Formats: sequence, C-alpha cells, structure tokens
Amino acid sequence: MAMSAGSEDGEPMVEMNTTPLIDVMLVLLIMFIITIPIQTHAVKIDLPQNAPPSDSVIDPVKNKVAIDAGGVITWNGSPIDLLTLRQYLQQSLRLPVEPELQFQPDAQTRYVVVDSVLAEIKRAGVTKLGFVGNEQYGNF
Repeated sequence: MAMSAGSEDGEPMVEMNTTPLIDVMLVLLIMFIITIPIQTHAVKIDLPQNAPPSDSVIDPVKNKVAIDAGGVITWNGSPIDLLTLRQYLQQSLRLPVEPELQFQPDAQTRYVVVDSVLAEIKRAGVTKLGFVGNEQYGNF
C-alpha cells in the first residue's frame, strides 16, 4: 500500500491507497457468493389433483350431529349416546364416499359435552366436518 508522507506546506499527509483493499474485498465477496450452497428450502403443499369427471354424482348424504341446551346429542334428529355416536361415525366412514358431518351445538350447551363429542369425532378420523349455526355465537 502506498502512503504519501506529506505535502509541500509542511503538514504531514497520510492517505492510504484503498484500491488494493477494495480489490481483495471484491474477490472475497465473489468467492463467498460462489461457495454458498443454493437454498433448497421447499414448502410441502397438498394441491388438489385433477380428477376426470365421473358420471356418478358424489353422494350428497350429510349427517348432522346436534347438541341441545340440555346436553342431549342427536344424530339426524334422533337422540343417541356417545357409544352410538362412535358406531355411527365408524359406519359412515366405511362408505365408499365419506359423507359430510355437520356439527351444531346449542349456544347454551355445556362445554364438557361439546368437547367430548368433538373428541369422538376426532378419534373416528372424520375428515369432512362442518360447523353449522356459528352465527348464534356472534353476540357473546
């Protein structure tokens, strides 16, 4: 590196020549960029597959599980208990096309009952679940 020691008016002048320093930094930067591995982060997304249109219509059966304010569980309008609910869910999952399960608890139902019914639905492995009547919770 070259340095100038002074000027004619007697003041010491020390200036560093930064050109070689910049050259070395640029070479190091280029080497660093080249040696960095290409980022191969991937996000796994299950995209819908294009299925050929079939002549048969998808089974429109929709089962409805409702719970009234007293905690009575109903399956399509008829009262049942948790064991019967488990059996109905297993039977509906054995069908060739899984029917949609609509879940509608009353706003005044105790949370424990709703939680136990949702746990049974989860244990059964239901994949098509819809919540019906959510607008009744808008005022809480």
